[in-house]
Amino acid sequence: MDIGVLLPTGTAQWGETDDPRELIGFGRRAERLGFSSLFVNDSLISPRVEALTMLAALAPTTDAVTLGTAALLPFLRRPVQAAQSLASIDLLSGGRLTVTVGAGFPGRFGQPLYTLSEVPWARRFTRLDETVALWRALWDGADRFHGRILRLDDIPPMTRPFRTGGPPVWLGGATRSALARTGRMYDGWMPYPPDPADYASGVAAIRSAGADAGRAAEDITCALFVSVRIDDDGDDGAERGRRAMDAYAQATYGMPLEQLEKIQAVVTGSAAQVRERLGQYAAAGARHIVTRLGALGLRSQRDQLERVAELIPALRAETEGSRAS
Repeated sequence: MDIGVLLPTGTAQWGETDDPRELIGFGRRAERLGFSSLFVNDSLISPRVEALTMLAALAPTTDAVTLGTAALLPFLRRPVQAAQSLASIDLLSGGRLTVTVGAGFPGRFGQPLYTLSEVPWARRFTRLDETVALWRALWDGADRFHGRILRLDDIPPMTRPFRTGGPPVWLGGATRSALARTGRMYDGWMPYPPDPADYASGVAAIRSAGADAGRAAEDITCALFVSVRIDDDGDDGAERGRRAMDAYAQATYGMPLEQLEKIQAVVTGSAAQVRERLGQYAAAGARHIVTRLGALGLRSQRDQLERVAELIPALRAETEGSRAS
């Protein structure tokens, strides 16, 4: 079991006196506490430190953690330019990059971004899959690529990543089509379903599609993106935790917690309650959990980082125990 953390790169998560340069120290502290990975998310709608810039800054300042995106939106960037940037980060980090990608969603978190990027909304899933295929071809040294949407000839030599074939690429979607595509062509899966049972059915669908494509179950990493908030035991602690998570949901998405937890995995409560709920996802097949800390201000984020870190040994032990049984 790998446990990672999403860095609070968005200005909505910072306090008035917070210095964004503290994010480097935040990442280094997470690595020392035992987190396996540091992830960042990507957008043009909300102000934030740009995802690949953040990972480039972390590459030489961390030693062993995976550096990842959750999720990168490839349509925001020229495909060849993105391949070059990702290869460079993989090279600078010594092969520690993992790239989760997504195509965006209808509404303000999707269609307006396509307009700003001057990319058509139509056929977005085909464009996403072809972009990933183009990256892999370029990382292998190809000088041309002919897809249904992307067609490039006479591509000059570009930076090669640290690893042969380039960094693993995961998909963030959870639709029936996304599950089938993950099984066929992606290296991993990172959704955020509110119900562990839905996660388990997604894992089963991916493994079935992968088997049909001649792939083994271990070829595809099953990950989970989940918002987490740990507070003290008792009714007062639970209520404070939900109020804090509600403030986080309002600041980040402009929606109340009650609405957010219907569409995304959100876990709040005491340390024991959070461990139990995350353990349900682990039992459903999750092997890499990326936690988004439900706190506003870097000081509160660091407090939650310490609390979640205390759960890491138990979660790993439970996963190993379930595998052994």
